[in-house]
Amino acid sequence: MGSSAASPTVRAVVFDYGGVLTTPTRDSINAWLAEERIRPELFSAALKEWLSRNAPAGTPVHLLETGELDADGFNKALAARLRTFDDEPVPPDDLLGRLFGRMRPEPAMLTLVRDLRERGIRTALLSNSWGNIDSYPWEQLAGLFDSTVLSGEVGLRKPDPRIYRMSLDALGLDAAQTAFVDDGAPNVDAARDLGIHAVLHTGPAETRARLAELLPAGSVPQDEETR
Repeated sequence: MGSSAASPTVRAVVFDYGGVLTTPTRDSINAWLAEERIRPELFSAALKEWLSRNAPAGTPVHLLETGELDADGFNKALAARLRTFDDEPVPPDDLLGRLFGRMRPEPAMLTLVRDLRERGIRTALLSNSWGNIDSYPWEQLAGLFDSTVLSGEVGLRKPDPRIYRMSLDALGLDAAQTAFVDDGAPNVDAARDLGIHAVLHTGPAETRARLAELLPAGSVPQDEETR
């Protein structure tokens, strides 16, 4: 069981992007499945096979995240696994764009990043990109991070320990001086195994409260202080 006492050693917070700094990924996916009348069990089966803890190395998701497979190649691979309720094929064109089309930056989380920076806590971005680096809202993210590590640019993906170390090295900090926020349990577990203070993101309020426990007193204002 973790202590609720603030740690004076935590000097930076590393954030995942999709599902943490954005609205929930699952909401966008569910809306896409419903709109295109895609059988959700087929999508879930493909995702489990390609992305679960027990997935073999080199699945289409792994290759997409490390930049070894481009978006068009992934779109074709995923479309081949899908059918509509009418047993029609799903067109592969811009499939990832349609899948993530309703995902938006989460204002409460961007406010949290700004709050941390205003109080002297350094921040970083560590994201498994899905062939979509150009589609990140860089104009909204400008000035929010001391370092950015994207899987598609470095050829590594979470939960590979090496990509966490890249982020730590870019910050010039040790694991014990760093917190990490991600919505994927395997990624959180991998960070914790390295000695990073890891937080499983379930929502903005919960993450703000958890970081307030980990960081020095006064580093994380309560919601009402930010309005």
